[in-house]
Amino acid sequence: MSTKDFTANVISATKVVPDGNFKDSKASGIWDINEALDLIKGGNWPNVANINPSAFVDALFSTFVYDGTSGTSLAINNGLDLTKGGLVWTKERSSTGGGGNILFSTDASGNHSGLLVSNGAGAAGTGYQPDYFTFRNNGYTTTNTVGDSKVDGREYVSWSFRKQPKFFDVVKYEGTGSARTVAHSLNTTVGMILIKNIDVGDNWAVYHRANTAAPQTDYLILNTTAATADDSAWWNDTAPTTSVFTVGTDHSVNADGENYVAYLFAHNDDDGGFGEPGDQDIIKCGGYTGTGNYAANEVNLGFEPQWLLIKKVTADGSNVGWVLVDNMRGWLADGGANWIYPNTNDAEQVATSLVTLTSTGFKPIGSSLTASTNDAFIYMAIRRGGMQTPTAASDVFSATGWTGNNTANRSIDNSILTDMVWTKGRSAATGSAILDRLRGQGNIVQSEGTGAEFEDDGVVTGLDFNTGFEIQTHSSINDNNATYISHAWARARGYFDIAAYTGTGSAGLTVNHNLGVVPEMMWVKSRSHGGNFYDWAVYHKDLGNTKYLFLNTTAAAAANDEYWNDTSPTSSVFSLGGPSTRTNESGKTYIAYHFATVANVSKVGSFTQSGATNVACGFTGSTPALIILKRTDATGNWFTFDSTRGIVAGNDKSLYMNTAGAEVTDADVVDPYSGGFATTSTLTDGVYIFYAIAATS
Repeated sequence: MSTKDFTANVISATKVVPDGNFKDSKASGIWDINEALDLIKGGNWPNVANINPSAFVDALFSTFVYDGTSGTSLAINNGLDLTKGGLVWTKERSSTGGGGNILFSTDASGNHSGLLVSNGAGAAGTGYQPDYFTFRNNGYTTTNTVGDSKVDGREYVSWSFRKQPKFFDVVKYEGTGSARTVAHSLNTTVGMILIKNIDVGDNWAVYHRANTAAPQTDYLILNTTAATADDSAWWNDTAPTTSVFTVGTDHSVNADGENYVAYLFAHNDDDGGFGEPGDQDIIKCGGYTGTGNYAANEVNLGFEPQWLLIKKVTADGSNVGWVLVDNMRGWLADGGANWIYPNTNDAEQVATSLVTLTSTGFKPIGSSLTASTNDAFIYMAIRRGGMQTPTAASDVFSATGWTGNNTANRSIDNSILTDMVWTKGRSAATGSAILDRLRGQGNIVQSEGTGAEFEDDGVVTGLDFNTGFEIQTHSSINDNNATYISHAWARARGYFDIAAYTGTGSAGLTVNHNLGVVPEMMWVKSRSHGGNFYDWAVYHKDLGNTKYLFLNTTAAAAANDEYWNDTSPTSSVFSLGGPSTRTNESGKTYIAYHFATVANVSKVGSFTQSGATNVACGFTGSTPALIILKRTDATGNWFTFDSTRGIVAGNDKSLYMNTAGAEVTDADVVDPYSGGFATTSTLTDGVYIFYAIAATS
């Protein structure tokens, strides 16, 4: 009997080594147990416990902000394997007219598109070197020394898309002059297509599934502000399928013998199959109708976006250009946004009221994006990262210390993509500064205070770059020879999340969050108002939903249903009582930080102190990166310790989150302990809550 007979034509006789140890990796062929064991030992055998990185948006899309350099090349390490095929779209942010929207792509075979400009109709490579970009397995390198991707002293942003079914595809094809189909590998609903003739000057052709009631009859142009137009020569009045799209006879999409590149973006509709446990969407292409009423324009995507492209498609004599925003350059919960026009080479624009970022989508509030009743808009939105539960604390937390030098524009690198940071002076009494991406650069709240959010661009630029924050001038966190510490968090499933909301004053308000699990601790602060009765409200699972603490005071836990409505949070929402100035006053804006336990990464818990006490956290490392303690049955400070300043068997260096005081160095409160931490008899006996993060190195 032949192998073919034995396998019934189902299993190939040829062994093919799997491309990874992920649960969706394939190991075709007939393997004996010893051969399989060898691959298991090498970590290259399918394992149902491992999820492929390509299941998460973090491995498929990146917004990367950077400063130009004077060197011959610049490596952008954004974590994407672009050798599998992809697109890089780069734009200079800082100089009006100084740089166009440059696009460069390759398909899976490495066939490149040449350099294209979305704000122009020119052929590929016009005015540029053909080796402008080199794609790598963790990003790309730009080698241009005179053009628009790395001029010394200027600011840039790049958006990278990796080829992946149900997300993005790159297709090169040759025109025939006759209506034809072109194969693609999205394997799902086509949301939007961008097509460019790379041989000669032609407009960018845009198909969008929400453009009109019959989108296959209409086209848009990426490099202009023009409204939608009806012409069968573009898409041959034929809608794309999950495997092909159709082009007509227009020169912009299908001239005989000329070459084209097509960028296809998927539309997920509860069928994306991404994330944990593999049932989430990461990209949506849809539409909405302007109402002229800002409050009525909310778009529910089912996820919080990180990148958004919007275009008005109806004509009214004031056509609006393509508007592009992202959460790395500044896209805020109150509607402020830094936006770029893909159809011009204008510098980055800044608006205080443009489009609000929500936990489940976005809300256009700027007049150009809401317009009058019946104006139609299309959009493409990409989900925020952090979909995967972290496995290492070093990926999502950093404690960084520095000594002030009284200079401007100083970068503090936290080594992680920072979504929230708490900073504090150590050597002198200094107020804290808490920053996060949702509230925007320079917008500060203080853990020790009851004040409203305040803006201080002189102290910090904020988080509009990849791994940290920037101090704009000499300031309270950069005084000469003074010492400082920052604790930085990245948002990630099951670990840490941020939600912004507006109070209603009515008990029972529920607010969406994206933690993906039940929050075990929450910190809530009014942004818009401060003073008496605007303390930080703290929820902790071991106090239950009837009690609260104040982050800014030493007060013991107390009960009041106006805080959490006597209702525990769920994996998707948290509940608020009312009317409470601390959590739910009508018309007031709030920020909420959510924390949870992740195995060997973080731990939210409690313990009873009775003399020296060992507190188990389940960590592998013996010295946590961070410990926060608070007594709950009586008054007590919010102690913070970190391994950067030292957690040792002796006097520790502690800061209190509830005061502006300098670091305390003359007490031994905590000691290292295998798998967690130990408290000493110096700590007053009583009941404590704690939050700890595992060692980061």
